[in-house]
Amino acid sequence: MPYWSLYLEGQGYSYLQIATLMATIQLTKIVAPSVWGYIGDRTGQRVRLVRFGAIFGSLFFAGVFLEPGFYGLLLVMLVFTFFWNAILPLYEVITLRVLGKHRDKYGKVRLWGSVGFIGAVALVGGLLELVEIQYLPWLLLPVFAGIAVSAFLVPSERGERKQQSAPVGSLKAIVTHPAVIAFFAMNFLLQVSHGAYYTFFSIHLEQHGYGKLAIGLLWSLGVIAEIGLFLIMHRLSRRFSVRQVVLGALVLTMIRWGLIAELTSVLPVLIFAQLLHAASYGALHAVSVQYIQGFFGKHHHGQGQALYSGLTFGAGGALGAWLSGFLVDGFSTSAAFWGGAAAMALAIIVTWRGLQPPPEPQLAH
Repeated sequence: MPYWSLYLEGQGYSYLQIATLMATIQLTKIVAPSVWGYIGDRTGQRVRLVRFGAIFGSLFFAGVFLEPGFYGLLLVMLVFTFFWNAILPLYEVITLRVLGKHRDKYGKVRLWGSVGFIGAVALVGGLLELVEIQYLPWLLLPVFAGIAVSAFLVPSERGERKQQSAPVGSLKAIVTHPAVIAFFAMNFLLQVSHGAYYTFFSIHLEQHGYGKLAIGLLWSLGVIAEIGLFLIMHRLSRRFSVRQVVLGALVLTMIRWGLIAELTSVLPVLIFAQLLHAASYGALHAVSVQYIQGFFGKHHHGQGQALYSGLTFGAGGALGAWLSGFLVDGFSTSAAFWGGAAAMALAIIVTWRGLQPPPEPQLAH
């Protein structure tokens, strides 16, 4: 993610084409997690589905090396991400099932994804100081191979088919609950606001004179803050209500986008803005995963996780990336971050008016 937009820029694509290509990464999250989540719920074979997604996602990514042009690359990224976006939602369910009553320790497990991100970004950033950005796809191959191999180190689940006695109409009742609608609307706007960050942050930094290693380290700083948040999230959840945590995180996210828009060249301010990633991703994601478990319960957990990924990271992320492309193309990268701040202002209003805490998971039906 930190370097792909720079790679596309190096291939000669326009800002709007870059935004469209980056949006496909999010776009398939609308459909793919629901498809894979449904299959996982029906069969109970989530580990095997993770392996399947890792292998076929890696194989289809190889289409990048054919240099297929804009529409060809669009197709490659759509097919690749359809398999790739199956992995994380399935793994979230696997992790929470294994943790059981100790689900408050989810953050301590999830932080290893953040550690991996930091290591990869720092290593690739250092290598890109030595080689041209056009070699980025080759640097990704060992990472994809490692994920495919590690998926086979996880023990297979015993096939556990979905109970046919599950209440048939309950999923519709859950998704039409006012608190659930407010929850999804808040997360949708949150991901719209991240469109400029995931699509143009690296280009924005490069325009302000930062090198590729510095760009990678700044991305990593945000994830380090995220790790710190995951480590203390269980304490925050005991001291503050869900509503307080979410509203506080949204306000800090709005401030973050404003700082990046206007004060990127002031390094201490930029460092502070990146530390706020602990709020804009860490806190809100940790709350959301438990929120889904609480409202969707045992019978619809997989589909609830898929809806969360599809409607927020998928639809919200894709729309945010695309809209940011228009703002950058018509104005500047700073304008795109101000657009993100505006989306956060709407999310704060939605949350203030409609968000309620989720029920305890064992009581949800």
